[in-house]
Amino acid sequence: MEMGRERLTRGFLLRLGLLLTAVCVCVHVYLETSWRGAPGPSGRPTRSSQTRGQASRTKQEAEEGDSKRRISYVRTLKKDSRAGRWDGDRGQPPPVLRPHRKTLRWHIDLEPWAGESHSLEEEAERFLNYITTPQVSCASFAAEEAAPEGTRGTWAACLDSKYSLSHRIHSKHCRVYSFGLGADDRSLERSLATAGCEVHCFDPSQKQPHLQQADMWLHRLSVDWRDPNPAAVAQRQYASTKKLATILNDFGHRQVDVLKADMESAEWKILENLILEGVLDSVGQLLLELHLHWAGFEVGGDDPTVVRFWFSLLKELEHANFRLFHASSDPAAPHLFLHKNVLNASSAYTLSWVNTDWKP
Repeated sequence: MEMGRERLTRGFLLRLGLLLTAVCVCVHVYLETSWRGAPGPSGRPTRSSQTRGQASRTKQEAEEGDSKRRISYVRTLKKDSRAGRWDGDRGQPPPVLRPHRKTLRWHIDLEPWAGESHSLEEEAERFLNYITTPQVSCASFAAEEAAPEGTRGTWAACLDSKYSLSHRIHSKHCRVYSFGLGADDRSLERSLATAGCEVHCFDPSQKQPHLQQADMWLHRLSVDWRDPNPAAVAQRQYASTKKLATILNDFGHRQVDVLKADMESAEWKILENLILEGVLDSVGQLLLELHLHWAGFEVGGDDPTVVRFWFSLLKELEHANFRLFHASSDPAAPHLFLHKNVLNASSAYTLSWVNTDWKP
């Protein structure tokens, strides 16, 4: 009888203990949930708000760090007007430049054929007439001051007051990019530098990455229609060629008053890249040497197709408000047009365009 009572008591105590345990667990869960959702004492934020605040601060710090890195990346040389030197450490850094974000085009719009026969003679005649007929006049050439003996016949920039270059020179905001090899004539660059322009000459064959020579800056770099492979750049420690949009962004420059380029038959693909990426809006005057003895790098097709492509590229310049004001053939160059003597054409022409809609 006593053993039965003892078993009954033990069973009752066991059930009571389990019930109390369940009640305690429920109370604990309720208090924990209420504590997480309500603000703590003295206005102290809850854990969830702390987590959100930490995430916000982390994101803000990351953005500030990224902004500092970008400003450091595009930091450009600043001209010391009194000493004629460039100093990137004095003064306020330039604003961070955004890459060109215009809608990219994927191909050039080809012009109609010159004639029904699609012959080389028809295409060549149309093309040669186009590059030897100025579309606007220019009375004052920059090269005349530096080389009165006739350098104007090769490279020339227009200083007429109806265009912006002369005003940019007077306001000391003129910038010149010149792409070529070391043996190229730089009389025009020296003339513009003497006038007060900021002149950058790009030559991939020079030994030093950057060098100041008289009033000009020399850079071991050249322009291309594509950026280099990052893996190849890592192996060489520097890139010798880049697209013009990339160079502008790296140097922190938004605009170039004069762009001069003698790219030894790479000019067609480079010009195509400038058109497709909309970079020409950043150029005031374009001075270009054309090589016609062969199709050029990565330009394919039969001879009439090649000349039609050339003509279409130059018409794209016209659609972008560029007008031809100067044309000159090289008298020392052989008379070869795609390896043939066509209309007694020279194999090299130097052309100059002005962007009539350019507002720097």
